[in-house]
Amino acid sequence: MNEQFERLLVRAEQLLARIESVLPQPLGAPDWEGAIAWRYRKRSSGHGALEPVRLLAPMRLDDLKEIDLQKGKIDRNTQQFVEGKPANNVLLTGARGTGKSSLIKACLHAYAPQGLRLIEVDKADLTDLPDIIEVVAARSEKFIIYCDDLSFEEGEAGYKALKSILDGTIAAATPNVLIYATSNRRHLLPEYMKENLTYTHTDDGEVHPGEVVEEKISLSERFGLWVSFYPFTQDEYLTIVAQWLTALGVSSVDVDAARPDALVWALERGSRSGRVAYQFARDYVGRQGVSA
Repeated sequence: MNEQFERLLVRAEQLLARIESVLPQPLGAPDWEGAIAWRYRKRSSGHGALEPVRLLAPMRLDDLKEIDLQKGKIDRNTQQFVEGKPANNVLLTGARGTGKSSLIKACLHAYAPQGLRLIEVDKADLTDLPDIIEVVAARSEKFIIYCDDLSFEEGEAGYKALKSILDGTIAAATPNVLIYATSNRRHLLPEYMKENLTYTHTDDGEVHPGEVVEEKISLSERFGLWVSFYPFTQDEYLTIVAQWLTALGVSSVDVDAARPDALVWALERGSRSGRVAYQFARDYVGRQGVSA
């Protein structure tokens, strides 16, 4: 009888272990000394984890050209944050390939010695933001929660989660956490012509947005700092090309000689963005056989 009871107890323990393995687990803290940046990843089992980013692309603020105004705003806000002064959540919007993400990475490298850290979170995992913030809230470091290429469709769960974290819960804001997001959409949601019909007009000519428009604006306006990026002119594009060619070891004479090729490259790509300039520089250096 005792043997049967023991076997039953063992089977019950095995069954409980299996059940526990598939239940959501509290988010554990990573090795904070092992990296300066992490990615939040959720497995198929539903368990989330902060995975260290071992290899970070080198990026300096001085490497980013023709965005001095935007760079100044982000740099100042980040410095205030690191120094424990009041600072804002940031929304970087505008033309693709103009340095939005690179600027955030450059700030991380610049202020990591002063305790700045970064956690990248995909849009699909924004519902887990409260768990991530709870893990880092007691740390002495300053954390940027980084969401790249952020945009939402109607009814997505991450929209309401982010909206609450930014400025919508009864809890006070966590002083060592800010959210930096990049997007090609200024209000993070698709905008349709039919929504203009919801505007109302007063007798004296004032225009008031309708409920649909107000809802779309309500998320983006919770970011305290908006920084807009614009397409580059031809001269600005060539300046960025020269910057990357020089950084990759090309002589000043060859940089000037590469200008016509750089313009053709941009014409074929239909864009004069910083990303296109960087891609041209890598292609040019590879063709010329220069060791980067």
